[in-house]
Amino acid sequence: MAYLSVTPKPNPQFSHFKSAKPRKSPHFAQTHFANLHENGPIVQKSNLDQFSSLCKNGQVREAVRLLTAMESENLRIGPQIYGELLQGCVCERAFFTGQQIHARILKSGESIARNEFVETKLLIFYAKCNAREVAIRLFSRLEVPNVFSWAAIIGLHCRMGNHEEALLGFCEMQKNGFPDNFVVPNALKACGALKLIGFGRGVHGYVVKMGFDGCVFVGSSLVDMYGKCDEVEDARKVFDEMLERNTVAWNSMIVGYVQNGHNEEAIEMFYDMRVEGVEQTRVTLSSFLTAAANLGALEEGLQGHAIAVLGGFEVDNFLGSSILNFYVKVGLYEEAELVFRSVSQKDVVTWNVIICGYVRNGKFRKALDLCHLMRAENMRFDSVTLTSILSMCADTSNLKLGKEGHCYCIRNNLESDLAVASSTINMYAKCNRINSAIQVFNSTTKRDLVLWNSLLAAYAELGLSGEALKLFYKMQLDGVPPNVISYNSLILGFLRNGQVDEAKDMFSQMQSLSILPNLITWTTLISGLTQNGFAYDAILIFRQMQEAGVQPNSVSIVSALSACTALALLHYGRTIHGYITRRDLFPSIPIATSLVDMYAKCGCLYQAKNVFDTVVNKELPVYNAMISGYASHGQAVQALLLFKHLVDVGIEPDSITFTSILSACNHAGLVSEGLELLNDMASKHNMKPGMEHYGCVLSLLSKSGNLDKAYELLETMPYEPDAYILGSLLASCKEKHETELGEYLSEHLLQLEPGNSGNYIALSNVYATAGMWDVVTKVRNVMKEKGLHKNPGCSWIQIGQELNVFVSGDGSHPKTKDIYATLALLGMEMHFTEHAPMNY
Repeated sequence: MAYLSVTPKPNPQFSHFKSAKPRKSPHFAQTHFANLHENGPIVQKSNLDQFSSLCKNGQVREAVRLLTAMESENLRIGPQIYGELLQGCVCERAFFTGQQIHARILKSGESIARNEFVETKLLIFYAKCNAREVAIRLFSRLEVPNVFSWAAIIGLHCRMGNHEEALLGFCEMQKNGFPDNFVVPNALKACGALKLIGFGRGVHGYVVKMGFDGCVFVGSSLVDMYGKCDEVEDARKVFDEMLERNTVAWNSMIVGYVQNGHNEEAIEMFYDMRVEGVEQTRVTLSSFLTAAANLGALEEGLQGHAIAVLGGFEVDNFLGSSILNFYVKVGLYEEAELVFRSVSQKDVVTWNVIICGYVRNGKFRKALDLCHLMRAENMRFDSVTLTSILSMCADTSNLKLGKEGHCYCIRNNLESDLAVASSTINMYAKCNRINSAIQVFNSTTKRDLVLWNSLLAAYAELGLSGEALKLFYKMQLDGVPPNVISYNSLILGFLRNGQVDEAKDMFSQMQSLSILPNLITWTTLISGLTQNGFAYDAILIFRQMQEAGVQPNSVSIVSALSACTALALLHYGRTIHGYITRRDLFPSIPIATSLVDMYAKCGCLYQAKNVFDTVVNKELPVYNAMISGYASHGQAVQALLLFKHLVDVGIEPDSITFTSILSACNHAGLVSEGLELLNDMASKHNMKPGMEHYGCVLSLLSKSGNLDKAYELLETMPYEPDAYILGSLLASCKEKHETELGEYLSEHLLQLEPGNSGNYIALSNVYATAGMWDVVTKVRNVMKEKGLHKNPGCSWIQIGQELNVFVSGDGSHPKTKDIYATLALLGMEMHFTEHAPMNY
């Protein structure tokens, strides 16, 4: 471990710290009894002992009464008695009494008021009571600040959060030759708060140089400083080298592990601490429970709670919040509510823990009820509470409640809080009020990167890629460099707007600037490319992601499988399946569902069934995928059996389930089963059939020749028929020679889709079947006048990494002659096989 030396330099801004002058008087300890008998009788040592005893026992008021009695007897009070009284006020934090004693000191004259011992005690008193202005004024009056004065003023700055001034004071103190191991912990605390690792290492070097490294308080402070500066390995090295370790040292190490995400090491150290017999405190248990909560370690968290109960620890707001946080994070809400009710004095942190937990897990009603209860108990919302409320409003698109939350922020001067402002922007964006989001952004004077990214994300979510790009350049002009989150939002905005090339360019730009894409970047790109029809590009990006050493999550895997499904790329789908198996990601329901869907749509129904069978705890999405697979392969019986099994095991089907099972009936011509299922939707499952369900049944009826029933259902259907329904009925008119009905349907269909050439072709086919060729010619002429052409059929096949596309009538493929020659041979072979004599 390398150490830097601390080389203090005079700082003109540190005006209240005075450079030490050559000492003109002996140390204040030698002047305790100076002037005891000037102008009055000498105070006996027994009186001094009595003052000391009263102050040490917390009887400061009795000591003041004794002082009054002594003054009435005209006894001259010396510096040490005032010192004992002030020390007692420090212990009892008796600020008003201390001020009264200060007034008596001033009345006693310069000999007492300007006594070094008394001045030091006054400074310590005001510093310990956090009276910053008075303490600094007293310090500035000192002619020669001593080590106790320096310690008091540096400690005050640390407690008040003035960490820079604390470090400047430490440098001044060191320059003037006041080494002290009791001041070093405050300097290290300031380094940790400011994350000044370089300065902290310098203080560490000073500690080693002065021989303070054997002090347990200094060692504990070093461990704490390194932990807060994210140098947990150095913290552990200091901890291991400590000759003596107290509870504070152990706690500092455990807290450091938790703060740096090393939760397993924190739990292991907690158990080591118990083995060593070191006493645990509320800080120990709180950190242990936080580590267990972060890991979702149920058994360890329950042990931590049990140790707290058996150890007789009071479940106050500090420890109670940690126990509560654990139960919320592992999903044990009943236990969390019991703990919440048992917390003796709930502060805003306690309320926030359970409210935030409910919001994170989508239990919005519970969270809102607790917010109402919190206000009923006269608890004020802070920025954390409001951030949770606004996040809940964003997730539920509850604009009314979101506006109420925003108004509360304004009334309570919280709108300038950057976290609250970011949540407000997100809320308005999710509620599709982008102008309100912009107003919040513009009204915030101090904008950090998080706030800029919040508005960028808002633009991206709404597909406003142009506005997002302008904001992206504006933030850089304002001196805020974008990070990976900024680029992620911009890429998402382009993809939402269908600007694939721009998204790819931005992805390349961030890499050229050495901004490494994270998991969200890769996932956004894969998902966006798939949704925009660039499935093959999505698969290539998925491969690049793995080559970059980024492990895909379930979202990126599902998107990659969707790309394979879209292009029927079975080879890549199987490769991804292998990756899933090796990484033990298979139990995920979204991944299992995507695999079943991919195999079924790529023609491997048996593989889809194998995946389906290996899922232990099946949920509705995976059932839907398998039923849809059976339907697309014409296996209606298996689809109906699986549907019956789904209902038997107590899983309630949804709209997608009925679409799939009705589609299976449609493909197989199962009229009675289809009509029964349509009826069961409302009667047994309290579900209103949608347009897609009626479409399946109408197609089923029309294809089976039941045009009368189909037309009757069409009339009673609570929706206006769409083009799909009218098209399926029109196709049936061709088979049943229903020319009149065909004309009626065509009229409505052409109104819905006047530019769809397929509708004209379907109508001409109806007339052709009826032998009305003159009308067929008229329909074809109308198509020509409108510039409409029949879209040719298309198919494709992947061989190796090459995708071969074939369009009807197109001979541009380089191996067209070979393909047609092979087809001719196959045709001849089929012909001879069909006419060959059968041998019995």
